Amino acid sequence: MAGMDNNIRLGVLVPIGQAQWGEGTDPRQLVDFAVRTEELGYDSLWANDFLLTPRIEALTMLAAAAPVTTTITLGTAALLPVLRRPVQAAQTLASIDLLSGGRLVLAVGAAYGGRFGLPQHELSGVPWERRFTRLDETVALWRQLWTRPDDKSFHGELLHFDDLPPMTTPYQAGGPPIWLGGGSPSALRRVGRKYDGWLPYPPEPATYEEGLAAMHAAAQAAGRSAAEITAALFVSVVITDSVRSGRAALEEFSQASYGLPLDQLETIQALTAGPAEHVASRLREYVAAGARHIVCRIATTSLATQRAQLEQIIELRAALADDVPGHVAGQRPTANPATLV
Repeated sequence: MAGMDNNIRLGVLVPIGQAQWGEGTDPRQLVDFAVRTEELGYDSLWANDFLLTPRIEALTMLAAAAPVTTTITLGTAALLPVLRRPVQAAQTLASIDLLSGGRLVLAVGAAYGGRFGLPQHELSGVPWERRFTRLDETVALWRQLWTRPDDKSFHGELLHFDDLPPMTTPYQAGGPPIWLGGGSPSALRRVGRKYDGWLPYPPEPATYEEGLAAMHAAAQAAGRSAAEITAALFVSVVITDSVRSGRAALEEFSQASYGLPLDQLETIQALTAGPAEHVASRLREYVAAGARHIVCRIATTSLATQRAQLEQIIELRAALADDVPGHVAGQRPTANPATLV
């Protein structure tokens, strides 16, 4: 697509959920997982956000990873701002950006509906209604706190603050880039108008391509360039000997992580499993649709298998670039890590 960055970047999620690291595992080993991710040459390391299952809290994990890594981008995939008070969250996020030397990227979202979304709002004391307005206003408040220290008030439709305090200044000028998850027409318009990147997980590449086109149209209408907005993809991946064993692994992961059968989860999220070339072929379909930063969640249920997959998935990056004009296969971008988003 014209105007798009043709470098393919590859990231991976830290398995911060107990369902992914497995019972009996010392979760402090997740710090070693973060170190190994950087050593292997991944571009980014991510933590997801959830309140309903045992896990290491996402921002705590990134804070632990910051001092033991030096170049890898650290990201949230995705952060749920409703779980935190917005001013305190701004301070926490600025602090992680400072401690990482400007390597933080924030993908944010409203909690997914149904049995996963509403309970998290109730536990956080935040109304479910108008959650998208609340999300956008929280992001606007963060940006104001990080960039306009003399502006002491914020008055949105839902958030109202007077006499705001001086805020910790992030390492990155303007604060960390903020991406939005979701693929609804409303989400696509909001990405185009207001956000720095897009991190959805559509089950089909054609849906991704259609969404990207709609987001680009919204950006153009807002006077923005498509090149300003990172086109990313969140996808669950596992490499196995066969497609059949891959589906079995995905079934186990789906039940352990969500309590859902695989045939239900795969109607909601991007998933791929099987031999390496099969997985690469599927991911190339998303690259052809416009995805440039692939964020992989390893779909296994023990830290040992997560580590083994970590070693295999990095080998996919060169294959993903085969059909991208102007990209040198296997070449990792060498810019400032804060720009690798």
